[in-house]
Amino acid sequence: MRKTLLLITTILILQVFNSCKTQYSVAELNAHCTKEQIADLEEITVFCKSEMCLHMDSDFKACYERIPLEYLEATGSGFWTNIGFDEKKKLYEQISKSTFNEIWMFCESTYYPNETKTMSICANATGKYQKFLADLGKTNPRIAKYAEEIQASGDFNGLHVQYWEVLKDKKSFDLNDPNIQLVLAIHYLSMNDDTMRNDNLIERGKVKFN
Repeated sequence: MRKTLLLITTILILQVFNSCKTQYSVAELNAHCTKEQIADLEEITVFCKSEMCLHMDSDFKACYERIPLEYLEATGSGFWTNIGFDEKKKLYEQISKSTFNEIWMFCESTYYPNETKTMSICANATGKYQKFLADLGKTNPRIAKYAEEIQASGDFNGLHVQYWEVLKDKKSFDLNDPNIQLVLAIHYLSMNDDTMRNDNLIERGKVKFN
């Protein structure tokens, strides 16, 4: 009887622990985002996962870990370039403008001597997403460094979330954690945008803003 009670108690403790582990990241989002914005962020994560999985049914962790076979070794280029730009534009249209603006802003550059104007996506250094990263960084030094890099440069080319770094540091990057999934989704969507936007939008030396 005593062994049975001990077993039941252990199971209950593990259930509580696992529940807390799954939910620990919700506080950072709730502190900065509305319910609508959180729903948008979940949609962003789902979209990125779908693109990584080539639209096959699989979880985020499994998709991310198999990328070397399906992208890096096959193409020799950043796998984020395989994210469909037109599909991503539809995603931008589906989420609220306020959510987009809390993460990103547009930066314009002019190339001389032909004065061609190009548009790139930049980080909103004062937006809610940046504040979310800062909060997350209080318990995750790698995310803290990443947030500092974004703050300093205004872009998402952070060394601390490079693909192989994420795979090596399983403690900092738990791929089952929705927070980490969100950070990676926004990072790679941003990298894709930076690479693909002008290829898709430059027309007669000017960039269309929509």
